[in-house]
Amino acid sequence: MPDLEATVVWDEGLRFTGTGARSRFPVKLDSSAGGGGFQGATPTEALLVALGGCTGMDVISILGKMRQEVTAYEVRVRGEQASDHPKVFEELIVEHRVTGRNLDTALVEKAVRLSETKYCPVSNTLARGVKVRFTFEVIGGQ
Repeated sequence: MPDLEATVVWDEGLRFTGTGARSRFPVKLDSSAGGGGFQGATPTEALLVALGGCTGMDVISILGKMRQEVTAYEVRVRGEQASDHPKVFEELIVEHRVTGRNLDTALVEKAVRLSETKYCPVSNTLARGVKVRFTFEVIGGQ
């Protein structure tokens, strides 16, 4: 049995709603190819958001344990994609902007590195790659 599970349901056009089995929180996905303007994040944007959220949660948690007083925090994730399909990301840049009172730069750097190398499952999965297995089922086919 998988540790985590999500279901993605087609709404219309190229619009989908994904829901995590644990959180039950809906995430709207859309594509510019669907026409009619965006009504959700593209799947590749969602991947960047997942990476930023994962590492951000780690860094804030670690800095709190290090007794660093953070007053504002932002993670900016940028990706460069190949020009040919499947347009995989060739490089991801994760930029942490930490604001606070009397922050120790060495501790901030340590928190970022710990997230990158040890704690964030999203960044570690992307860094190492993962086996993906596709299956399918046809309902009402011939």
